[in-house]
Amino acid sequence: MREFGYERAVDVSGAVALLGAAPEARFLGGGTNLIDLMKSGVERPALLIDVRELPLDGIEFTQDGGVRIGATVTNSDLAAHPDVRRHYPALAQAVLAGASGQLRNMATVGGNLLQRTRCGYFTDLSKPCNKRAPGSGCPALAGEHHNHAILGASEHCVATHPSDMAVALTAFDAVIAYETADGPGELPIAEFYSPVGDTPHIETALPSGALITGVTLPPAPVAADSRYRKVRERASYAFAIGSIAAALDVRDGVVREVRLAFGAVASRPWRARTAERALIGGPASAEAFAAAADAELEAAEALPENGYKVTLTRNLVVAVLTELSEGATR
Repeated sequence: MREFGYERAVDVSGAVALLGAAPEARFLGGGTNLIDLMKSGVERPALLIDVRELPLDGIEFTQDGGVRIGATVTNSDLAAHPDVRRHYPALAQAVLAGASGQLRNMATVGGNLLQRTRCGYFTDLSKPCNKRAPGSGCPALAGEHHNHAILGASEHCVATHPSDMAVALTAFDAVIAYETADGPGELPIAEFYSPVGDTPHIETALPSGALITGVTLPPAPVAADSRYRKVRERASYAFAIGSIAAALDVRDGVVREVRLAFGAVASRPWRARTAERALIGGPASAEAFAAAADAELEAAEALPENGYKVTLTRNLVVAVLTELSEGATR
């Protein structure tokens, strides 16, 4: 690890100014991803700007029924908040599925959104990687890719996004707030993560020098009947090989509203809008859920070793929506 400077920001504008004066700097929240990447040499910041003590650690419900979550709220506090658990249970479940208690105590909401892929080629400096070194190639295409993307990938990158929390936020149309030297701004989470295309190193649409200040979830009554389900290769803490955030409103056996987002299948959380459109107004049945999943997964382009993710994701859709629909009829 090379030497680096350290500054503790005292306010948001000061943090943004520090980054503007030192382009090779990085904001430091809990450090649960950044420090690992510094140890491996993937990240080499000249300066760390500690934003953990900024007054961005609140969770408050808005008058219209939404919720605002500060960027420095820890994952533990988010998952334990009684109103989050009541109104957005899938979000609390996703956070609890994401890591050990020790990591959740340190990790922040803003940092979770910006965590980088766990692809082995990305973290191994002896290997090429377009995400780390643009134009160097993607060895995962012909190499180890059993846990890589089946949706939205390209010949330049097939890595997946590792966040569980971001999958639930995607299902509920979260809006990311940020601050730059030019003032505040917002990005819907649907626009926050950049498509892979031929620029996999450009991971988000955040403006240069921006600091995430919080996340807002708009009112979503359907979110009270939601669930997050994660499949991993071991029962202990591990990154997903497939996951789903789902919410469902069923009345008289008909789907009135549904939210679906997949994790571990693309470079960003995947909002399953094709499946949602197929379900609205139709029967809440296992057959309809399977058909909707198949419609979404028609776009899947599996590699030789990760085709199982198509079946896994389909089964997750059927299982979780069936559970939610059965709960709605009791």
